[in-house]
Parts: sequence; structure tokens; C-alpha cells
Amino acid sequence: MKNKGILFVAIDLNRPLLDQGPFDVVLHKLLGKDWCGTIEDYRKENPEVAILDPPDAIEHLLNRQSMLNDVTDLNLSDCHGKLPLVAKPLVVDGTAKSHELFLAYDQFSLSELEPPLVLQEFVNHGGVLFKIYIVGEAIKVVRRFSLPNVTKQEVSKVEGVFRFPRVSSAAASADDADLDPSVAELPPPPLLEKLARELRHRLGLRLFNVDMIREHGTKDVFYVIDINYFPGYGKMPDYEHVFTDFLLSLMRSKDKNRAAQ
Repeated sequence: MKNKGILFVAIDLNRPLLDQGPFDVVLHKLLGKDWCGTIEDYRKENPEVAILDPPDAIEHLLNRQSMLNDVTDLNLSDCHGKLPLVAKPLVVDGTAKSHELFLAYDQFSLSELEPPLVLQEFVNHGGVLFKIYIVGEAIKVVRRFSLPNVTKQEVSKVEGVFRFPRVSSAAASADDADLDPSVAELPPPPLLEKLARELRHRLGLRLFNVDMIREHGTKDVFYVIDINYFPGYGKMPDYEHVFTDFLLSLMRSKDKNRAAQ
């Protein structure tokens, strides 16, 4: 990115952050009480520097209940849960365990799982989910293979809990697969723009992605099932171009604010 005038400098965690720089943007993916205090002290001394993103806002996404409350508060639809249920660990801490996924066919089998958990109604979605990458104002969408549909016969006959590996990954890309057009059609841009705008405001974040599914057999019934902070943008189309434009836009905004003062 040097040809765009952007220079990345690694932060030395063994030295006080206030002694380093100067920086135009602090880009990080660290948490913990000490680091949060360090960032907060730095923000107070350098209010003109963009922090991507504030630790207190990031922490909001480490709990799937608080994470999805922001989506529920949008009040876009009324949902009524039923079996089977998807069970996910409550805490998102980047470990393999936090990405474990279980499908429970009956409520009694939930006792086999280790709480705390978040339970979501399983919705047939054609085995495809949409990963919506948000970088500032930019939105990019990719398709990923997901859990297959579950029939009514399976629900009535099957008991117990089934464990799935991590569902969405770069290797599970469905963008080039021969999919039914009704499954492959991307969510409409106006919906994505409104969702991204509202979540940016509610979460106070500029770097995150949203996992969304379309209810199978419908055209415009969508569900948000997960939100992730600072995802692997290498899986996003044109990520270098998008990320570069985003950083440059921060600098233009910063220069405009200086000129106005």
C-alpha cells in the first residue's frame, strides 16, 4: 500500500503506546483489561487519531446474546422459535470451542451440552449463507456453504444432538458453485445498506461482518445469525482496494476536520 501513501508500522507491545508514533490510525485486534486501558489513555491524549475499533465496542460482539440483541432491536420481523435448535457457545473468544455448532432435535437433548449457550431456531436456508463484509461505508457479500436443509420427517424421527465442524470458511466458498438461482440470489442492496448503517451506529464499529441466511422457499425472508469483529478480509473480493480506500477516506475526513477548525 506504499504506492497509495499508506505505511503500516507494527506497534511494539513492550513499549508504552504513548511513546510510539505518531499514528494517523491505530488498527488492532487485541483485547484484555491492560490493552483496553492503554488504548483509552492513548485516545485521551490523541483524540484526532482514528482507533479501529474502540475496545468497549468490540467487547459487545464477544457475547452472542448482546451481539444479536442489536439486531432484534431493529424490530424488522416477528419470530417464533421451534425445534430443531442450533446451539452455539455464548462467548466468542476466537478459540475453536467458541465456533462449535450443535443441532438439537429435541429439548431434552440440550442437557448433553455444556452451557452457557445461545439457542437459535434452525431455519432451512438451502445450505448457503451470505457473509456480508463491512469496511466503513463499503459492503461486500460472498456466499458460503452452510448446514443442509432438515425435513419434517427428520425432525419427527431423529433425536439427540449433532455436532458440526466450523461451518463457514474460505474453503467452503459457494460463489462458483452451480446453485439454484433462488438460493444463490444475493440479499437486496437496500436491505444490506440499511442493516449495515444501523449496525454501524448501534455497535460503534467500522470493521465487522454479518452472517445472514434466506429462509428456503422465500425471496425476501432473511435472518442474521452471527456478527464477527474484524474478520479475515482476505476472503473478501477486492479486499486490498476496499481497505485502502477506507484508510484514505479516514485521512481525508481528518484533513477536512482540521481545515474546518
